[in-house]
Amino acid sequence: MGSIAPYAVSLLLRLIYGVTNILTKGAFSQGTSACVLVFYRFLIASVLLLPVAYAFERKTAPPLSFKVSLKLFVHALYGMSASTIISYIGLKYTSATSASAVTNLLPVFTFFLAVLFRMESLNLKRSHGIVKVSGLVLCSIGVTVLALYQGPELKSFIHHRLFHQTSHDSTNSARKWILGVILQSFAAAMWALWAVLQGHLFGEYPSKLLNTTLQIVFASIQSFLMALLIERDFSRWKLCLDVGLVAILFCGITLAILCYLQVWLVDMRGPVFLSTTVPLTLLFTIILTFLIGEAVTLGSVISGVIMVGGLYNVLWGKRLEQVATSAQGDDGGNAALDLEEQEASVPKTQD
Repeated sequence: MGSIAPYAVSLLLRLIYGVTNILTKGAFSQGTSACVLVFYRFLIASVLLLPVAYAFERKTAPPLSFKVSLKLFVHALYGMSASTIISYIGLKYTSATSASAVTNLLPVFTFFLAVLFRMESLNLKRSHGIVKVSGLVLCSIGVTVLALYQGPELKSFIHHRLFHQTSHDSTNSARKWILGVILQSFAAAMWALWAVLQGHLFGEYPSKLLNTTLQIVFASIQSFLMALLIERDFSRWKLCLDVGLVAILFCGITLAILCYLQVWLVDMRGPVFLSTTVPLTLLFTIILTFLIGEAVTLGSVISGVIMVGGLYNVLWGKRLEQVATSAQGDDGGNAALDLEEQEASVPKTQD
């Protein structure tokens, strides 16, 4: 049973991400404000996580200094509140499928940012280095295809659509679509930077659950201030019994759940295992999109497949590097270092 649990949890995680993309897009299509949704999402997650983090880590957590608090605030600003708002605005202009496709960039961006920070190696004179770079090239091609080619719509076999378009945003506008893809990709890069720098932050404040919870609390405050600046129409802050409320509740509750499950999964199987399950989000999103009667553009599917190839090229390059290192027999037992302990962590709170 223990060997099955990580696979079951990973499937649950990717299904949650897929449902989140579908519900969020549905809420935006019916007029829900992206900034307001982000604020309520972080607020609900904060209310749920704070008592849990306090109960589990109040005795083991080190004192929280002003310096650490400031770092947590800054990390929450660019890695949670700002990046989520940017991603959701991009989602308004594109589709749930495109958002799931861009998710495949997260582990790739994380790896190459780790290279820039000299936390990972990249030797272009070796085959594993070339394979890693080819992964970045494939991801770049995938993003380009996603931005410039929508292609024909793949119609669902269900003709009754669950969500009806009532907002004035046209996701079919070519310029808005390209802008949306750019915003989603930029948000993915911000999340990747957040993930790379979490290692240093956990070194200063090692209580993982409380660390992440405090960042979510700060993100709720930040997103509230951002929403006040961006969304001046206070009638859009009102919660009604519609898909917007369902999306807010689901996103807030699942964010709290995802934080715990992903930390558990990384502890059990390592971040590489978590990275290999990322493409399942795209698969679940496509299936769910058809089930609610929506169409999927051919360009989103093609670009998603290309980016999945880029992700697995990077992971393949890491495996080749491990094999080459092991073959050299450096320091005897040290040559067989676990690959999963060498990978940069994958973002734990993003959809």
